[in-house]
Amino acid sequence: MAAPLGTAAASPSTRPIDLATITQAAVTRIPATSATRHSQGPIRTDRRREYLVGGCRRVPGVPNMPVHRLNHAVLYVRDVERSVAFYGDLLGFRQVMGFPGAAFLQAPGSTNDHDLGLFQLGPAAGPSQAGRATVGLYHLAWEVDTLAELERLAGRLGEAGALVGASDHGTTKSLYAKDPDGLEFEVAWVVPAGLLDQDALAARERIGPLDLDREKRRYGAETRGGVGISVPDPAQA
Repeated sequence: MAAPLGTAAASPSTRPIDLATITQAAVTRIPATSATRHSQGPIRTDRRREYLVGGCRRVPGVPNMPVHRLNHAVLYVRDVERSVAFYGDLLGFRQVMGFPGAAFLQAPGSTNDHDLGLFQLGPAAGPSQAGRATVGLYHLAWEVDTLAELERLAGRLGEAGALVGASDHGTTKSLYAKDPDGLEFEVAWVVPAGLLDQDALAARERIGPLDLDREKRRYGAETRGGVGISVPDPAQA
């Protein structure tokens, strides 16, 4: 049964995150010899000195080209056709390519090559134990443009029995749901930079229930989210 929108999503930890500690420009030396493994290749040893400066890895003599976004995610599922139907019917993803036992989906409004890959394991595959008995991924978060769209998806996910919670994180307003394999995902609207205030920033230190009607009155149902945060601000171009 889906949880009401006033229920905060369960989390492995409810302790507030110390954002100041995360964002401070600490400089940490990485050992001169560090082994890294590529998913398809042998162990490689890089003997150059490497440093972390402000969260970005810097190698002396090499131009700084930091990672700037997540390109796609890949999930293992029991039945790829069932998962394609779920993400398509409820979130509007469309299949752009695939082969037997695998599919690659693009989110609506995305210009990415693909946003989600699905690989089939078969009906005997057990449920993910990440966060309960093993380490692993907690959830993926998909962003929507408006609070009106977030509300529409809340209805769709609730009707499908997939919605498990909804939370107010201050600067983001979030739904939580699970796909047919029990893999959790988030759908979020991000407060645009121009509307951030001290109340929204302070609320990041706690997790509260989401009141969509209140948030629509505060920010507007059709206000585009994420501007100046996750998407460029046209006024600053």
